Amino acid sequence: MSTTFSTDSTANASPLKLDSALSAQVQALGDALREKGWSVSSAESCTGGGIAFAFTSVSGSSDWFNQSWVTYSNDAKQNILGVTEQTLKDHGAVSKQTVKEMAEGVRRNSGAQLVVTVSGIAGPGGGSEEKPVGTVWFGFLCDQKEEQVKKVFSGDRNEVREHAITFAITHLVKMLSEI
Repeated sequence: MSTTFSTDSTANASPLKLDSALSAQVQALGDALREKGWSVSSAESCTGGGIAFAFTSVSGSSDWFNQSWVTYSNDAKQNILGVTEQTLKDHGAVSKQTVKEMAEGVRRNSGAQLVVTVSGIAGPGGGSEEKPVGTVWFGFLCDQKEEQVKKVFSGDRNEVREHAITFAITHLVKMLSEI
């Protein structure tokens, strides 16, 4: 069995871009961070780097976006961010406790004043009665304030991921405006 890959870059690709509303949110976030002299860092699981993509879609983001990790596996969450094996065993990867520990690991590794982490079940498989497809936990750190937020989004895999990215950025803007 052989696999054929197209060398035509437009054959299988859809353009990567943000809609204007999300782009405006990222721009507002960047402006606020630049004004404070702060940086933002992230760690993502189910969004697979989508938040980092959104940040870097805005010109000048190198002034305020520090770094990001895609920690899709439990091993990565443990080895890179310091999520404990006990947390994963007791609560699972998609939990308040896990995104909290992920956020602490991001801050420890990056020194960023603003942090977002995300872990969820985008589907179509992997859901349960307790944690249905669309369940996403977010961890946020803004200076000394911390929050963990659970959302359950509807839609297919791409829609859940898009909702999660949009929520994360919108919530970061909100948190930053409150300090």
